[in-house]
Amino acid sequence: MARPRTFDEDRALDAAMRVFWTSGYEATSTQDLCTATGLGRSSIYNTFISKRDLFDRALRRYVEDFSTAQLEVIRDESLPIRERVRRILWTAVEPEPEDPAGCFVINTIVELGPREPDVVDLLDRDHETKVAALTTAIQAAQAAGDLDREQDPAGLATYVFTLLGGLRVAARRGASPESQRLVVEAALSNF
Repeated sequence: MARPRTFDEDRALDAAMRVFWTSGYEATSTQDLCTATGLGRSSIYNTFISKRDLFDRALRRYVEDFSTAQLEVIRDESLPIRERVRRILWTAVEPEPEDPAGCFVINTIVELGPREPDVVDLLDRDHETKVAALTTAIQAAQAAGDLDREQDPAGLATYVFTLLGGLRVAARRGASPESQRLVVEAALSNF
């Protein structure tokens, strides 16, 4: 008879996610995962099958959590479009204190993208969903007269997420919140 689990699988997954986010897939050892999660090797492999399975689940968790939060902001019609965009970009200026610098998605694309098409497919679909939602919100703002109708909605939406990625890369290299704030202010002049 198998022994029941004596740990919180979600908490372990979140801890592993932050290790992969910080160090990447290749540089993260099983020992790093054991240290972060507080689990032994056998518990990790019995629960998550392999390091790759744990990575894939951690990446999906990150994508789901961050996309859900971003889509909630994008679809919040009680906020002007400029405020929605500001809130999306501001996550790079003032990230959650427990989050590592940078972006797990961008780090993963750079590290695994050239040789892992299934990872790229997941991340591309997620990106396309968010760009489509923001494009729709921008079109609605234009129709309401809140945004210049001459602006290309899809181009603006892509611009926002490209800029967000750049802000997160800059944060990873140690950009100051003040320099990040100036970039966000400049971007908001388009809204």
